[in-house]
Amino acid sequence: MKKVLVLCTGNSCRSVMAEALINQLKDDYQAVSAGSQPAGYVHPKSIETLKRHGIDPGQPKSQSWDDFADTAFDYVITVCDNAANEACPAFMGDFKRLHWSTPDPAKAEGTEADIEAAFDEAFNMLKTRIEQELP
Repeated sequence: MKKVLVLCTGNSCRSVMAEALINQLKDDYQAVSAGSQPAGYVHPKSIETLKRHGIDPGQPKSQSWDDFADTAFDYVITVCDNAANEACPAFMGDFKRLHWSTPDPAKAEGTEADIEAAFDEAFNMLKTRIEQELP
């Protein structure tokens, strides 16, 4: 079983969705997620988006990367958005590092449909990367 840590700053949206996707789509992987500055809550739209796409969200929680400081990982994936100049956390250790720049759907504005579309876009970007880049 390969261990994966998915990191972002707040650990409320993208990293939570990526964790659930990896755990459901990749039989030989076990993923957890964390943030460098955890929001302390999981965005409800993240859970709704996962469920709408048939992915079991499990029991996600927004947690600190400090909780995993002594855990050995095979992969650490950052999902912060370079285009938005987000500061990506740097987690130290001996593992393969992947960076999947993903816009933060929690910052989406507009109608309910616009916000849902932003969450769907992030979901689809993460799903595609997981399917194509995790062996």
